[in-house]
Amino acid sequence: MKIDTEIRHVSKPGANLFLELGFPPDEARRLQAASRKQINDTRLLKQQLMEELSLWITEHHLKQADAAEILMVSRPRVSDVVNKKTAKFTIDTLVEMLSRIGKPVRLAIG
Repeated sequence: MKIDTEIRHVSKPGANLFLELGFPPDEARRLQAASRKQINDTRLLKQQLMEELSLWITEHHLKQADAAEILMVSRPRVSDVVNKKTAKFTIDTLVEMLSRIGKPVRLAIG
């Protein structure tokens, strides 16, 4: 059995994917705006969680290798947190790391 790997379409950067998928223009614009907002909200939340982890590392005068051992992650992962590389983490992972250092995370809605 042969697997089909032919590329049939490539979307240009910034293109409205919803429009390309066939949604009516008004709906495509609404969906794109909602998608961008959700992506931005998630990025901001990750940044906030990473800031808490970075502050903890600074407050305890830890080297990244020592923080990595406590957080049970690799040293490069700690570097990614300190440098706010949000795309490399899920919210769950950051919450778990904060839990390991005794900083419970509470979710407030509204």
